[in-house]
Amino acid sequence: MLNRLARSFPLLLFLAGCAESPPYVYQYIPGRTAILQNGYAVAPPAAPPDVQIAVAAANRIAGLPYVYGAGHSTAEFDMAYDCSGAASFVLKAAGLLGSPMPSHAFRHYGADGPGDWITIYAERDHVFLVIAGLRFDTAWTGGPRGPQWTTRSRPTTGTVQRHPDGL
Repeated sequence: MLNRLARSFPLLLFLAGCAESPPYVYQYIPGRTAILQNGYAVAPPAAPPDVQIAVAAANRIAGLPYVYGAGHSTAEFDMAYDCSGAASFVLKAAGLLGSPMPSHAFRHYGADGPGDWITIYAERDHVFLVIAGLRFDTAWTGGPRGPQWTTRSRPTTGTVQRHPDGL
């Protein structure tokens, strides 16, 4: 019996790692959740400095067009972004990432699970951020494709949740 249990342990670990992320649903929590105003986020005053910077960086590129592969250059700013370029820009501006990464690499970024202030939802072909409870995404926003803030719910099938250490 013990031998059979020992043989099935790797399978149990694998299955535990395949757990689905819960869908993103905006929920306002006073003092903890960013507010959406005219397409831009307003971070809660109590948010840590890295979160304030991340919100400001996302606001800087919100509304720019989507172009596959854009946002991965060494330039400080691009005129268009794809999902991982947008996520990379925001995290790099906040000092939380050294250089741009593709979507699938975010599956191993930082620490496992949701963060207190920033959560990364990553799958092989897409990544989006939730910063202070507000989603920053290039898809499922109800608007044109490209980086933007939204309170719209979205499914997260196939994603893993990661977060910057300490946030």
